[in-house]
Amino acid sequence: MAASSREHVLSLYRMLLKESKKFPSYNYRTYALRRVRDAFRENRTVGDPKAVEELMNKARDSLAVIQRQITAVEITRQKK
Repeated sequence: MAASSREHVLSLYRMLLKESKKFPSYNYRTYALRRVRDAFRENRTVGDPKAVEELMNKARDSLAVIQRQITAVEITRQKK
């Protein structure tokens, strides 16, 4: 894996962890953190650039889902 790809992967990993820590519910938070760590740990030996790009796209999609969920929780909390 090229150095810039490694940097992008690590950056995405950090963003996923940071967003996952924003879940107010302990159960959701720990589940999200565990899933992120397990997924990256499971795929750390992938060397094929196409496979890495597919995994990165999947991780970006997951990040977007987490961000939407956090936003929905924040909006719901503000209405109360």
